[in-house]
Amino acid sequence: MKIAFIGGGNMASALIAGLAAHAGIHVVDPDPEARARLASRHGVGTAAAIDAAPEALEAAEVVVLAVKPQQMREVAAALRPHLGRRPLLLSIAAGIRIAALARWLGGYGAIVRAMPNTPALIGMGITGMVAGSGVDAAGRAAADAVMRAVGPTVWLDDEALIDPVTAVSGSGPAYVFYFLEAMQQAAREMGLDAQQGRQLALATFTGAAQLAAQSDEAVEVLRQRVTSKGGTTHAAISSMEAAGVKEAIVAAMKAAADRGRALGDELGKD
Repeated sequence: MKIAFIGGGNMASALIAGLAAHAGIHVVDPDPEARARLASRHGVGTAAAIDAAPEALEAAEVVVLAVKPQQMREVAAALRPHLGRRPLLLSIAAGIRIAALARWLGGYGAIVRAMPNTPALIGMGITGMVAGSGVDAAGRAAADAVMRAVGPTVWLDDEALIDPVTAVSGSGPAYVFYFLEAMQQAAREMGLDAQQGRQLALATFTGAAQLAAQSDEAVEVLRQRVTSKGGTTHAAISSMEAAGVKEAIVAAMKAAADRGRALGDELGKD
């Protein structure tokens, strides 16, 4: 597969690392250090601007749009003359809706919108995806192949669900890190040193997540099995419930989804 990346940042780099052995890749990025790094590590072709890579873009079967949301309108204008072979466009920019991107590209319809998350940097991401009306089965398969280079994919029937995906998994790693921060702080305050607290918190979180992933039982059941009435875990969970921790987490994720919808409204305006 011939793939062109517009943008060579962290997420693009993760995808390129997973795809380089199986695809012909060309990267457009204005940063000379990013271009040099990608060319050195993965042997990809590079260019400083879209207009400097017309042949690579016009030969691409998939064009991955991996730029900041605020740059997308300008990128679309520069890309529009180079879509002669009608490649699949795969956007991983947060907040940019398919309709807005299609409009900026003059009605272009072969667009898939994807929301990966940062564990993609170690090949353990997950991506929510939705296809525009102009995407056929081959286009969906191509988009799926690209994103599966960094982890599993979840396909959605409604683009509005991208905002909840963003709230759950796109922003989700930050919630995990936040909880780990709290676990490590508690460990230090109770007398463990920083290294011990980090080791215990990380191993506990990783192990519990793997146990949940490998179990056929609901996480609620797994949690109840650890929570013996009158025991230490029961004391901790009771304290969290009294503080409204679960309700606060749910409210926070809904706030993230609301912000995603607002960004779509703001960035999609003409």
